[in-house]
Amino acid sequence: QVQVVESGGGFVQPGGSLTLSCVVSGLDFSRYSIDWFRQTPGQGREWAAGIDLDGVKTYYAQFVKGRFTISRNNAANTVTLRMDNLKVEDTAVYYCKAGVSYWGEGTQVTDSS
Repeated sequence: QVQVVESGGGFVQPGGSLTLSCVVSGLDFSRYSIDWFRQTPGQGREWAAGIDLDGVKTYYAQFVKGRFTISRNNAANTVTLRMDNLKVEDTAVYYCKAGVSYWGEGTQVTDSS
């Protein structure tokens, strides 16, 4: 059974930093691209960042480019999303997706100002 588990969310002030983690089990992790999405109340999920199978290629939505960094450790079945210079509008539930089908339950990031 495939499990995708996000962690690392919390309260953060504008300008602060937070690192999210996504641990995937139950599949051959190194054969799956990983993406992070986010969703605010009343809005659909929007794609934020992605990483290819071996972590060489990374992709970012314009609204996070230069502030967020995605990376992966295939030995640990983990992808991290480092978020710097956070803005109020980054408040959302952040979801990790493995491949095209496997989603986690999300982790909440909230502005604490």
